[in-house]
Amino acid sequence: MRITNNFRNIKRYHQIISVFVRYGFGDIISRLNLDLFIQAVKYKNIKKSRYEKISTAARLRMAFEELGPTFVKLGQILSVRPDLLSENIIGEFKKLQDEVPPFPGEQAKKEVETQLGKKVEHIFAFFDTTPIASASISQVHRAMTKNREQVVVKIQRPNIQNVINTDLRILSDLAKLIEKNVRESHLFSPCRIVSEFSKTIQRELDFYREGQNIERFYKNFSDDETVYIPKVYWELTTDRILTMEYIDGKKISNIDEMESAGLDRKQIAINGAQAILKQIFEYGFFHADPHPGNIFVLPNNVIAPLDFGMVGSLDNEEMEAVGALLTAFVKKDVKKIINVLDDLGVLENVLDIRNLKVDLSDFLDRYYQVPLYQLDVGKILNEMIALMRNYHIRLPAELTLMGKALITEESVGRALDPQFDMITLAKPYVEKLLTRKLDPRRQLLEFAGTLDEFARLFKILPSEIKLISAKVKKGEIKIQFEHRGLDNLITGLNQTGN
Repeated sequence: MRITNNFRNIKRYHQIISVFVRYGFGDIISRLNLDLFIQAVKYKNIKKSRYEKISTAARLRMAFEELGPTFVKLGQILSVRPDLLSENIIGEFKKLQDEVPPFPGEQAKKEVETQLGKKVEHIFAFFDTTPIASASISQVHRAMTKNREQVVVKIQRPNIQNVINTDLRILSDLAKLIEKNVRESHLFSPCRIVSEFSKTIQRELDFYREGQNIERFYKNFSDDETVYIPKVYWELTTDRILTMEYIDGKKISNIDEMESAGLDRKQIAINGAQAILKQIFEYGFFHADPHPGNIFVLPNNVIAPLDFGMVGSLDNEEMEAVGALLTAFVKKDVKKIINVLDDLGVLENVLDIRNLKVDLSDFLDRYYQVPLYQLDVGKILNEMIALMRNYHIRLPAELTLMGKALITEESVGRALDPQFDMITLAKPYVEKLLTRKLDPRRQLLEFAGTLDEFARLFKILPSEIKLISAKVKKGEIKIQFEHRGLDNLITGLNQTGN
């Protein structure tokens, strides 16, 4: 396989391979036929590492940390994929922190001026050069518009796109080499992982797209008094600068502050859960990273989510599949679960459906008599996904993102209220979703869509038949005939004739 060979890539290749070798992964590197790089990192030391007494999962996390923002982001995304990775690796990847020292405030001002085409003094009445938050991709500064409105300005880290694009090219190369040379890699499909990750991080790098996400949430919740979505200042937003309304609230994780402000913990838990349930089951468009640092609370227990860079979307079929799976779980309907998974097209690698049914039945038995309010949604989802991983069932990425959002929201809810019951809150949303499928208007639209497909088929069918017929006449299509089980019959007929 030809490796991308400009100087920057070669230098980064060497750095990446050196780090993995140093953390004790030289045996895997040696299987990738990267002779040039292996010689550069001293092949004789490949199987000797001062970290060899540390667990494999911890060493992998340490390597990702050292390799910087692209690998940290990859690890964070993989930390919510129990369908791909073992629990110990996921546990380590959850420790990855997206915190780096801020870049200088004057450099932040220059980035704003480059993107918006004016001096900062001509754009803002005030711009604080000290960031209020800093991460691997961006940092956030407070400012005030000329109209005296309080805003925050999210500024992309200089040159971060080039750094990430270089790493993505290398990750793509390495994924192909791993699939080619490491036989067991088919269990987690490295190329598919890198492809999905590339799309995710490229979306996060596009701040204009994040602004569009915010606008979509704003429209979805415009009539909901329990949720507040910040305003986007489009005239001060580009693909690398995002300016939005400053939210002056309490972090949802700061329980003491919320109680001092007279806020109701139980109601906050309910409002937060209903917000994510609406996003998933009504709109099919949800905040995929609702961790406590991204959720603020305003007066009257109003939920104010922030950081809309990572979102998920579900089409009607996926939304209905989720609803059907939850209903089947509550009813202990193993057959229904199998049918839904089959409809999603994820059973193609399952060699033993019968054993899968037995394991699913055992899994459901453990929770069947447990009261709903005692069920731990996060634990149940993680166990079910682990079971699926044992059968090489890979759920669509959007469904795992949805699972992560539900798990996170439930943990936040239980921190606020130990009696928090996510399943009871979810029940009316699931029922509404499933009855929506029976709506005559929707059935009529689906029927019309089916008629359109048939019309298109009948329109192109005659020309397709003519084309095939012409190719047969010209000898361009060969029809192979294979008889099976006729040898004995022919032998018998010959004997009869004799």
